[in-house]
Order: sequence, then C-alpha cells, then structure tokens
Amino acid sequence: MTSETATPRRGRPGYDRGQVLTIAVRLFNDQGYDATSVADLAQALGLTKSALYHHFTSKDELLALALDEALTGLEGALDTAEAAHSSAADRLRAVIHGAVDVLADHLPEVTLLLRVRGNSATEQAALDRRRVFDARVAGLVAAAQAEGWVRTDVDAAVATRLIFGMINSVVEWYRPDGQLDRTELAADILAVVMDGLLSR
Repeated sequence: MTSETATPRRGRPGYDRGQVLTIAVRLFNDQGYDATSVADLAQALGLTKSALYHHFTSKDELLALALDEALTGLEGALDTAEAAHSSAADRLRAVIHGAVDVLADHLPEVTLLLRVRGNSATEQAALDRRRVFDARVAGLVAAAQAEGWVRTDVDAAVATRLIFGMINSVVEWYRPDGQLDRTELAADILAVVMDGLLSR
C-alpha cells in the first residue's frame, strides 16, 4: 500500500477530498449546480483552479460523488429493510425510517439529489437510479397490500410518490442540529403514512 492510498490526499492549503466535496455541495445547493463555476469553487476554498483539480477532474465529478452518496444511502436503507423483516409492512416501516436517517445524515447531498433535472449524463444516471429505487418501494407497497396491511384503493406507485413526497419535503425545513430529533421525525412520518395507508 502506498502512502497515497494509506492516507487521504490533501489539497492546498490542507483540504482533503471530503472537505472539498462538502463545500462544493453547499455551493451547488446555494447557487444551483449549473450556475456554480469551477472558479466559484476555487474562490470559496481559497484555492487556485489547478489546486482544486489536484483532487477532482471536473465539477461533474463532484456532482457525481455527491449524488452517489445520497443514492447509496437510500438503496442501503432499502436493502437493510428487506433483509431484516419478513413482513412487507415491517419492511415498509423500516425503509421509511431508514430514509429519514439517510436524509438526516446526508441532508446536503439528498437536497442536491432532489434538485437534479436530468440536464447531463450524470444527472440522468442519478434519476435512473432513483426510478429503480422508487419501483422497488412501490413493489414493497404492493406486497403490503397483498398481505392485507395496506389499503388497496390507492395505487402502489402513487402511494410511493406520496410517501417520499412527504419525506423529501423535510429537506426544506429540517435541521439535524435542531430541536426535533430524527427518531421523533421518523415516528411522526410513520404515523401519518401508516395511519393513512393501513387497511381499515
């Protein structure tokens, strides 16, 4: 193992890849990805463009890494829920709770994910992954309907959109360091979702 792979490479003056990415995502969310230039990123970091390119080949690479972090978290929450529970209703509860955890842990990256519109190959790839995720959750809702846990008069795909519409709206007002604990937030969302979806 070389020293370069053993420790994170550091930029000048002292930024590592994670710190550069954090600041880039903040700028993308504040200014819009398309409106943020490499010069803007370099200025915010106090670096030259060449120093910024020491770690990242392009602005697009920063976007791809941020979107991957959000999507990998959501996919992992779904994988964990499916592996941990036999009941579809319990898997649905777990994935909702897991998605709230991902949002709290990766709020800037999830916010960025929700703002992409498919304007580049990177954005389109992220949207494709999100569609696969949504389809998997819709299948979970359909399985809960088949078990008799979830009402059948609401289309599974529509129910999925409504569930994640509620979860996604949290990025506009939730602050991980605020007074509302993530566990309470997840419980409140579960109560609204499941009480509305549970079969009567």
